Amino acid sequence: MKVADPAIEVLAAERFRAAIPELAELLVDAVETGASVGFLPPLTAADAERWWGTLTDDVSTGRVLVLLLRVDGRTLGTAQLRLAQLPNARHRAEVAKVLVHTSARRRGYGRMLMAAIEAAARNAGRHLLVLDTLSGSDAEGLYARLGWTRVAEIPQYAEVPHGRFAATTVYYKDLKGQNP
Repeated sequence: MKVADPAIEVLAAERFRAAIPELAELLVDAVETGASVGFLPPLTAADAERWWGTLTDDVSTGRVLVLLLRVDGRTLGTAQLRLAQLPNARHRAEVAKVLVHTSARRRGYGRMLMAAIEAAARNAGRHLLVLDTLSGSDAEGLYARLGWTRVAEIPQYAEVPHGRFAATTVYYKDLKGQNP
């Protein structure tokens, strides 16, 4: 059976609320497999749903754009674009919570989500993007291949399982002058 092409959408507020259980499943999967995305295992589905629910106002007002990647009706990935709101920062945004379900990794979905994030940033009038990721993670290779510039590594940035602390690496990408 042929697998359908991935569909990526920027979720409107109503669709976001309906997708919270699917987004929670992605977050739980990421945390349980070692991703440094702000939570420590074990993360329950209920706690993950509550956290996603805290974004409802920001999604409704357009301060946060949540993208959803689906294949054959199954949610396999998500990413966020957090639009800076201060008057001197309206040209930039932060990329956050780029998650691809472990069952769907190494198929190009992360690359597709990042391309969609860049397009959403352009549509929102943003050209400078920043993100951070766990130092030494697979995501670092992805961001480098996609033309992101490594800025710095911050030691002991995030707590990871067993009471240890891990470094994060900060990246940026300036979309100005780049072809979409």
